[in-house]
Amino acid sequence: MQDSYALPRLRRLRSDAYAWRAQAPALLKVMLAFGMAALTGLAAQLRVPLPFSPVPVTGQVFAVLLAGVLCGPLYGGLSQLFYLGLGAAGVPWFAGLSGGLGVIVGPTGGYLVGFVVAAEFIARVTEGRPRARSFPLQLGVMCAGVGLIYLFGVVQLALFTGFSARQALLAGAVPFVVSDLVKAWLAAGISTALLPKDADDEPRPPQ
Repeated sequence: MQDSYALPRLRRLRSDAYAWRAQAPALLKVMLAFGMAALTGLAAQLRVPLPFSPVPVTGQVFAVLLAGVLCGPLYGGLSQLFYLGLGAAGVPWFAGLSGGLGVIVGPTGGYLVGFVVAAEFIARVTEGRPRARSFPLQLGVMCAGVGLIYLFGVVQLALFTGFSARQALLAGAVPFVVSDLVKAWLAAGISTALLPKDADDEPRPPQ
């Protein structure tokens, strides 16, 4: 009997939270985007250098995937633009407490550009599509976001190091697949739990 009351309550909480985010004033959405940028910077300090690659394992990808879900279209990408822009300006919140434009135009800068694209992609695929919010589909969306990060990252890595395509993949993507699949799985679980699944729960514009 308790479960029969708990499920509608959970559904309503999810719907209300989603409606709040969708209908919040622009200033609050910008603040949320900045908060996700700060979370990305914090996650960047969870860093494990790899001796065979200039790219370390970090927690950034997890924060980027969540940014798309939590911030929504425009503001998901904006959160990572904040991260890039302020980091380029000198805020030391890139991996290893680094900052400056040199990081973005260096061999690993493509991953940071990929963060913007991935967060916005996830936001736009998820927004307004309740059928895309089941766990299997969310996992697919998150994995696609990771793939976009790899695409930008590996291309710039090859350009700046002179690696062949194969070498760039082996150094800049393959070592991270397992850890990033775990991050995608966790992000998909959180998004599945938070997002409403029924079109009837979508917020409607005021009459």
